[in-house]
Amino acid sequence: MAAKDFIVAIELGSSKVTGIAGQKNLDGSINVLAMVKEESSSFIRKGVVYNIDKTAQCLTSIIKKLENQLKTQITQVYVGVGGQSIRSVKNVVTKDLPGETIITQDMVIELMDANRNMTYQDQEILDAAVQEYKVGTQFQLDPVGIQATHLEGHFLNILERKAFYRNLNKCFETAGINVAEMYLAPLALADSVLTEVEKRSGCALVDMGYDTTTVSVYSKNILRHLAVIPLGSNNITKDIASLQMEESDAERMKLKYGSAYTENNEIDNELKYSIDPERQVESRKFIEIVEGRLEEIIENVWYQIPSEYYDKLLGGIILTGGGSNMKNIEKAFINHTHVDKIRIAKFVSQTIISNNEEIKAHNGMLNTLLGLLAKGDINCAGDAFDPNGDLFASLKPQTIHPTNDQRPARQTTDLPAGVIRTEAEKQKAEEEKRRQQEEEERARQEEERLKKEEEARIRKENSTWNKLKKGILKFGKSIVEEED
Repeated sequence: MAAKDFIVAIELGSSKVTGIAGQKNLDGSINVLAMVKEESSSFIRKGVVYNIDKTAQCLTSIIKKLENQLKTQITQVYVGVGGQSIRSVKNVVTKDLPGETIITQDMVIELMDANRNMTYQDQEILDAAVQEYKVGTQFQLDPVGIQATHLEGHFLNILERKAFYRNLNKCFETAGINVAEMYLAPLALADSVLTEVEKRSGCALVDMGYDTTTVSVYSKNILRHLAVIPLGSNNITKDIASLQMEESDAERMKLKYGSAYTENNEIDNELKYSIDPERQVESRKFIEIVEGRLEEIIENVWYQIPSEYYDKLLGGIILTGGGSNMKNIEKAFINHTHVDKIRIAKFVSQTIISNNEEIKAHNGMLNTLLGLLAKGDINCAGDAFDPNGDLFASLKPQTIHPTNDQRPARQTTDLPAGVIRTEAEKQKAEEEKRRQQEEEERARQEEERLKKEEEARIRKENSTWNKLKKGILKFGKSIVEEED
């Protein structure tokens, strides 16, 4: 039976592109209806699209496989945006106010617009997180209604290289896939694995991926820092492969023997690990290679946490992603960061109903994808169809299925946190803004014309000739009245 109402989310990872379809229930739980994966290491590196055509072909295949499982056309998808080039930059926008002015919402929006209009060379502002507002000498989260002579807006701008942003948009355009919404993957992940207490009290979320490690720092429920480190679990695999073995063998050995932390007195110098029936590697050498790379990753994570939050991580460090499954990973983080509170987020906070073994594994590897799925609120289902009804259906080019379930173009100030406008939405919003500006200009010109006409009428009435004319008429009228 074809599904009639579902959400579709796609995560473009460095090792795999994964698509998932799920149905939201009234109690907040999500039924996973279908999930498919395809290898992506040949065209996505460090979470960034490098080959547009191959990525588009992969996306087309993902959608086709999902549609065949769902027996329903997919009209649009939710997309996670992450990868190496994403980083955060602080920015301050100031505004002097005349006298003691009461701050209005329009003034706040003006600051937000000014921040969004900041330009960074070769960088695109994906999102802007409001940190706080400085009113006089006091910091406020909401300054509206306060009397002041000076207003400062403190923002955290999330940037990505423009070329990578365009490539991502181009992939979906080439594949003929409508994008319902693009979402910052680290923020979707944080909303699904962090507790309110952790966000409020201060924490660092570390997503240990295949090619990258993403660090998100929260305090007082606000994102304070975001960085992507170009190191991941695949670097450990490559290091192990340097011991004269294939990467497939290195990956297998990493999963079987890998440990993030081992006490020196626990290492058996005589012990050897088997690569295959003919070859072995010394356990000490293996351990040193694994721990050496992990130490580098952890030190880079700690370096990315702003120093002013070192003693404010009361919620601790939360680990997730495939790399967090390594044995003794908590001990390694405690040893190198001296933060005692370490938690591994094996699964999202939402209730997920699924028979899929990968989802049921609860190993943190699908947390971002499930977080993106949870963000969806627009139906992605189109018409039902029989995948076996057309033998050549899989050979036909992908077409964009029309849908009425789309949001109108939104300005940046209307976007929820984490939502990224697609290039198409940006163009629509710019056209809408231009149209509004043109209407405002026409209204202004009409008002100015009427004002000039009124001024001309008043000048005419007050002119010497007009006054003389009125005087003559008045004098003539008085003479007539006297004769009567």
